[in-house]
Amino acid sequence: MNDGGTTLHNWQGMMPQHAIFAPRQPAGDGGYEPMASRFLIYSKHFGLTGRPFSLVPDPNFMFWSAVHSRAYAMLEYGLATFAPITVITGEIGAGKTTLIRHLLRASPPDLRIGLVSNAHGARGQLMHWVLSSLNQDVEGWHPYVHRFRQFEAFLRSEKAAGRHTLLIFDEAQNLSEIMLEELRCLSNINCENDELLQIMLVGQPELNQIITRPRMLQFAQRVSAQFHLSGMTSSDAVADYIAHRLKVAGTTREIFSPEACELVFAASRGVPRVINQICDYALVYAFAEDSTVVGPDLVRQVIADRKIQSLTSSPTPDR
Repeated sequence: MNDGGTTLHNWQGMMPQHAIFAPRQPAGDGGYEPMASRFLIYSKHFGLTGRPFSLVPDPNFMFWSAVHSRAYAMLEYGLATFAPITVITGEIGAGKTTLIRHLLRASPPDLRIGLVSNAHGARGQLMHWVLSSLNQDVEGWHPYVHRFRQFEAFLRSEKAAGRHTLLIFDEAQNLSEIMLEELRCLSNINCENDELLQIMLVGQPELNQIITRPRMLQFAQRVSAQFHLSGMTSSDAVADYIAHRLKVAGTTREIFSPEACELVFAASRGVPRVINQICDYALVYAFAEDSTVVGPDLVRQVIADRKIQSLTSSPTPDR
């Protein structure tokens, strides 16, 4: 993730000794390499082969903390018991999308998955999102009944081929009550001897608030598996998380001191995205000071400069 509005000037003659990016190199066609094609110089400084604290969800860096293990177990439980609707919620940056990407990567061949992100719109438009996620033809305008029959025929063809279908809605807190009710109606396609469709909703805590509204009682009764993903609950877990990501990125050397890890935990409340923000900047600061270790003073400076504490809320208990 890049900060919007950042401008990088190619003033090579004015570049400090510890510039973060290497000078732009001419490409084979006479132009210049794009910035994204080169890696941060601090990787060499710390002996890294990859960027350990990127904000982009990456299942290669999946860390199985206690809370993430329980959340994934609930996903597996929902699939194994053919729960009509499974709901996973969590704070922003808690690792929900990374869990989903791991599920997509580890899914068995008899599971057909459609992933819908940031669906929005009125009744009928949801079916367009659903069919698109399953690579079905959505060209041209057709009435809702036609789209519904198209979807049902797809589910039955998958069933005949020995597969069942899972629809995953990421950022599901953006779904309206009308769209959630439409999903509940879609789950009616299943019958006692014909399990065709499962639905998984992944979103921020607001999703739970929507589901618990009195007028959403029928929908809530269809939710058979549910879990709230909180941040990691100890500094030891955060230290293990930091060490794990550094190991995946190419080094087993202790870069962050135990005291630094304790400060990262206190400021981040154990939320992975905030941990990554702090640690990425801390590596930049350490590189600028020609230090190979990140101590508590550097972490305090990052927290103060980035106002990290204002990005987090009070920790929530595991559920």
